[in-house]
Amino acid sequence: MKETIKRQFEAFFGKDPEAIFFAPGRVNLIGEHIDYNGGCVFPCALSLGTYAAASKRADEKIRFYSVNFKNSGMIEADITAIEYRKEDDWANYPKGVVYVMKAAGRKIETGFDVVFHGDIPGGAGLSSSASIEVCTAVLLNDFYKLNLPPVELAKISQAAENRFVGMNCGIMDQFASAMGKKDNAILLNCNTLEYEYVPLELKDETILIADTNKKRELAGSKYNERRAECASALEMLQNGIKIKDICALTPEKFEKYRRLITNGTAEKRAKHAVYENARTLKAVELLNKKDIAAFGRLMNESHVSLRYDYEVSCKELDVMTDLAWKQKGVIGARMTGAGFGGCAVCIVKTAAVEDFKNNVGTAYEKATGMKAEFYAAQTGRGAGKL
Repeated sequence: MKETIKRQFEAFFGKDPEAIFFAPGRVNLIGEHIDYNGGCVFPCALSLGTYAAASKRADEKIRFYSVNFKNSGMIEADITAIEYRKEDDWANYPKGVVYVMKAAGRKIETGFDVVFHGDIPGGAGLSSSASIEVCTAVLLNDFYKLNLPPVELAKISQAAENRFVGMNCGIMDQFASAMGKKDNAILLNCNTLEYEYVPLELKDETILIADTNKKRELAGSKYNERRAECASALEMLQNGIKIKDICALTPEKFEKYRRLITNGTAEKRAKHAVYENARTLKAVELLNKKDIAAFGRLMNESHVSLRYDYEVSCKELDVMTDLAWKQKGVIGARMTGAGFGGCAVCIVKTAAVEDFKNNVGTAYEKATGMKAEFYAAQTGRGAGKL
């Protein structure tokens, strides 16, 4: 891809790029819907991501071009007057990073030409937006000698999406992209940004993303609903015990005090949060022992909990995971992301990947009338200059 994007830059701008940068996409392997309950997420960076070939300019103009959005043509901006423009579509994400950097007083005194080319499937839930944000942050950090550490680049990228684009995302996606490490996942507390690298050595296995192609129509409203239900459960628990977050409880303590939650729905939501956090912490222990099979079983348990206790799955995700669990060579499979559509993440023996795609793809279409798409990846490095 490095040579490909170099040629693309030369063809579009008529000169060689000064440098090429990369930022990966990510997938959350386990630890779903617990970051706002005081729990930990467990993402890994992927080998798929966003590449950028760029050169500095002598003036204040920025020229953006994306191979993935050719119909948009070249989009221009001026570093002295960065503003959100709906018609700029995808370019608002890198523009937002420039905006946040300059608003913080970072010295970016000249513009640049840049070509982006991502091999992350759009809309597959692998965080292409965070990838292009972090890729831009790394580019700016290098070109303008800002000397910012990767964690700061993640924060800037999140701020660009929150404040400039207007999407109220958490920091997991940008953090995983900036801080990723090959053959490792990251145990991350999104509130404190405390993190730990955990070995995820997939020598004979592949991370397979199974896209249901079911759009997440309910995800936003149901997300707010689940947060309110968890807040209610926490308030009832706090009538009898001193805890700051639901995930401060172990499963044993939850079973002892769950009677304090007098609403059945809120009790189920709290149960998921407690047990999902315990599964995430157990995943660290298992992967440190290189027990990928047991980790896969935790992934399966996670989906069951998301399906029945947290109720954020949907027919299409359930069909996908049910089919995956029956396939030869599958280590584990679960929905990933907000739910109500989107993707499942599966760990599959590499030798069984093609059979998985054929068998599951055929059976999924028969059961749902929809075509699934599959994307194979490995754990990847964090963002940087190539």
